[in-house]
Amino acid sequence: MTIYTRRFATPFGTMTAAVDDEGRLFRLLYEDERHKSIEGAGDVIAESPCCDAVVRQLDEYFAQKRREFDLPLALHGTPFQQTVWAELQSIPYGVTISYRDLAERIGKPAAIRAVGRANATNPIPIIVPCHRVIGADGSLTGYGGGIQMKEQLLRLEGAPKLQFRLAL
Repeated sequence: MTIYTRRFATPFGTMTAAVDDEGRLFRLLYEDERHKSIEGAGDVIAESPCCDAVVRQLDEYFAQKRREFDLPLALHGTPFQQTVWAELQSIPYGVTISYRDLAERIGKPAAIRAVGRANATNPIPIIVPCHRVIGADGSLTGYGGGIQMKEQLLRLEGAPKLQFRLAL
């Protein structure tokens, strides 16, 4: 399999997109996550135009001109992770829900920790909007790009200010 990548600048730092040979986005990495390499997944072609649609749609999102993404995705995970990631994609722009809410939405109200773990392993942040999931008390908890990045994304989307209480 051939993997196409592209590093690109965002208002919040450099990111890397990885698209498979069918044109589906399967990884989106923040700069400090580059250790989560895509090496070994196949032949890697860097700075590929195959990633142009991903970069364009993210540029539009950061410019507040896009609220929904229209990209083919290749989300590889367990059936439970797939269920959680699918539900994440139904959370509207600028809206936050708790991990408990997310567990209830997928019909597993006792699986709050498992939902949190699936959220943490989301391979395509922003596009699969795991940043929209917060603590039950409104606190910002865990995010692969860091709590500050989570806060910045929620502010960009205009999420209610009462949600911006950092967990200590």
